[in-house]
Amino acid sequence: MAIVIVACAAPPPRATSPAQPTSMNTPTTFEIPGRSFEPLDPFEQNRQLGRGVNLGNALEAPREGEWGMVLQEEFFPLIREAGFDTVRVPIRWSAHALREPPYTIAPAFFQRVDWVIENALKNDLNVVINMHHYEELFRDVSGERERFIALWDQIATRYRNLPADVIFEPLNEPHGMLTPGLWQRLFEDVLAVIRKTNPQRNVIFTGANWGGADSLRGMKRPDDPHLIATFHYYLPFAFTHQGAEWVDGSNAWIGTTWKGNGNQKASVDWDLDQVARWAKDNNIPLWMGEFGSYGKYADIESRERWTRYVARAAEARGISWAYWEFGAGFGVYDRARKQWNEPILNALIPKQ
Repeated sequence: MAIVIVACAAPPPRATSPAQPTSMNTPTTFEIPGRSFEPLDPFEQNRQLGRGVNLGNALEAPREGEWGMVLQEEFFPLIREAGFDTVRVPIRWSAHALREPPYTIAPAFFQRVDWVIENALKNDLNVVINMHHYEELFRDVSGERERFIALWDQIATRYRNLPADVIFEPLNEPHGMLTPGLWQRLFEDVLAVIRKTNPQRNVIFTGANWGGADSLRGMKRPDDPHLIATFHYYLPFAFTHQGAEWVDGSNAWIGTTWKGNGNQKASVDWDLDQVARWAKDNNIPLWMGEFGSYGKYADIESRERWTRYVARAAEARGISWAYWEFGAGFGVYDRARKQWNEPILNALIPKQ
């Protein structure tokens, strides 16, 4: 199925100036006492990723808090106690680094990400560090190539000694001018840079065209033994994004339901079968890094049915997953009430 997926996060807010680093020194290495890196087979790592949740709308905003979400220490034990295994952390690194060489990432921002990693590991959570919303790269691939690679050189260097529970995801939802061919070459280039400091850490590979369920089928598996493939799933889009303010025309979809009838389930099964077949043919584990439904207009019964079916269908195919997202418009947790959205939580992690 040829599907065009648009960004799942909140609408882009007003532009802001990047944070200016106060030091031009080479990034120091962030370490956690008693925790060091030991290689982990990617298939075993994928099993350990298990059931995860995205910490969306926080560090992916131009500035944390601009989209109404600030990460709190209390979130991490809550997530673990609810039964999740992993947090995926969407991060807009490009908003916190110099525009000119050496493209230094702001030390204070690095320290904020350190804090997230430390709290995730302290609570026995795997943590996926990604690069989110690099809009400049999607508009000007050749002009941003050097900066993109330099950012990952700094990230990989800083986190080189952290345990294998920390996984790198070089780019979220490649699209725009970053065509499949250009992305294939750019991923291999940035992977080579990451491998200089992290030769055996598992890295997450995605397809272009927004990273949807069909995107990997147009990609060649890179020649590297430490990879996990990922895709995002938001189909049917008219259901999962009805009324989404950042999607043109989405108001026309308000009222769309998901009854879980035979045709609807068959469509999900077909989509997942196709991407699972690609993964099997390429001998690579598969992770569904995002899936979810916007909660402003969709009825909760449909959301629960869809979430439950997609999660179980993925698990039946050996696909680990991370729900989009923790505590905003798609949220599994109501931060205002400080309580879980029980229908969605139970759909994701059924009670014993």
